[in-house]
Amino acid sequence: METLINAPVTGEILDEIIEKYRGKPGMLLTTLEEVQEKNPLNYLPGETLAEISKKLKVPYTQVYSVATFYSFFNLKPQGKHSIVVCRGTACHTKGSKALLDDIGKILGIKRTGDDTESSFTTPDNMFTIRTVACFGQCAQSPVVAIDNVIYSNVNSRKLMKILSKYTPRL
Repeated sequence: METLINAPVTGEILDEIIEKYRGKPGMLLTTLEEVQEKNPLNYLPGETLAEISKKLKVPYTQVYSVATFYSFFNLKPQGKHSIVVCRGTACHTKGSKALLDDIGKILGIKRTGDDTESSFTTPDNMFTIRTVACFGQCAQSPVVAIDNVIYSNVNSRKLMKILSKYTPRL
């Protein structure tokens, strides 16, 4: 499978989205949301942000500020499937770090030892793995979400079973 690294939303699609929200309350936010949804890699490339800035006549710094303020927006390509691991205290004490490491090993993601990156995408753009501070489901820890479906009391065996639904290579 070919890895996509840049997939800007441009041209007619971008113009249609912008015109749909022009002059309406929250036009920048809703424009960014729909543009990201239309991107096959679910992110907002820099050139797309620049085009939105130009077409909406909004300073680029404002567009960038909105895109970086909200955690919903992605500035890097995302995988087809999203895996989110809770790193809150309860999940941490019940093994979420080991689950995060297991996911990396299973999917072949090489992580650096400093853990400064909060998300990682597989080279084939099938999975993006990220962490959150807390899902608020501490009594059911550790918690992992895949494509917005929350799995509780996850251990390595349960993780393998869950991930096997999403990839035939397990």
